[in-house]
Amino acid sequence: MDELLAGQEINAFEEGELINGTVLSVKKSEILVDLGAHGVGIIPRNEVAFSRDLTVGEAVQASILGEETENGYQLISFRKAAKDRGWDELLIKKNEGSTIEVAPFDANRGGLLIEYNGVRGFMPVSQLAIEHYPRSTSGDRTEIVQKLSALIGKPMTVKVIDVDKKNNKLIFSERDTAKTISAEKLEGIAVGDEVEGVVTGVVDFGAFVNVDGIEGLVHISEVSWERVLDVNKYLKNGDKVRAKVISVDNGRLSLSIKQTLPDPWLSETAHFKKGDEVEGTITRITPFGAFVQITPSVEALVHITEMGTGKNDAPEKIFALGDKKKFTVIDIDLASRKIALSLKK
Repeated sequence: MDELLAGQEINAFEEGELINGTVLSVKKSEILVDLGAHGVGIIPRNEVAFSRDLTVGEAVQASILGEETENGYQLISFRKAAKDRGWDELLIKKNEGSTIEVAPFDANRGGLLIEYNGVRGFMPVSQLAIEHYPRSTSGDRTEIVQKLSALIGKPMTVKVIDVDKKNNKLIFSERDTAKTISAEKLEGIAVGDEVEGVVTGVVDFGAFVNVDGIEGLVHISEVSWERVLDVNKYLKNGDKVRAKVISVDNGRLSLSIKQTLPDPWLSETAHFKKGDEVEGTITRITPFGAFVQITPSVEALVHITEMGTGKNDAPEKIFALGDKKKFTVIDIDLASRKIALSLKK
């Protein structure tokens, strides 16, 4: 008897253990599996629909759920077995650094929910590739969730960056995959190249542009030859643009849209000469003078010594933003792109 009991202990199951078996019967309310020397296993009622396509005699693998039922059957689960195999595969993927294809099934303001081989994980917003990053100029959480929700069901190539089965933690990254691809693509890009891209975000200081998976930034000063106060008046998300690469730093591109276009400053100043009278609008006032816009792309300077008051009055006492006045051109420096004006009569 002692020997028999010892044999039973050897054959005892541990919860979560994977075991192979053969399907004995498939019914609406239960599925029975022959576990050989271990007896008969039964699939819980809530998993029958999940496993109804099985046939009698089919070889299967299941996970042990716990104690036996009143009928002496061992509770087993196909779903948990698949999930356990999923955890094992995910750990291998993480260690290899290999990529997998996934599609998010839900989204919240923190990121995307993803299921892979029965295991549910998460991809934080910070781990999204630039083309999917939900930029919002206002920081509106509703807008961010809406942009993330548009990614539900969309195929993505990602890497597994954190696997912790014990704590049920699984984290994916699309950004890490994009970094590898971007590094290879950056090798073929040099300062001075002209590239094409798509605007992915417009902010106060410029616009982000996706150049074949590489993040680029067009600073507000490089959007147009005109003086840009609101980038939104020139660019919007989804716009296709052509830009010149002006620097490459830490895997990012600094771009210029205006440098791919003719410089209107040269054409708009071609007819000016010293002594000409021009009319302009005050755009900026400084302690040393005021800037005057005399054409859409040309600003000129009226130095404090050329204001004609003879009293060394502060520029803000003479000018107000938006004032329109007539001036005389006293100097033109094409090389430095500067024009000097005088208010003196």
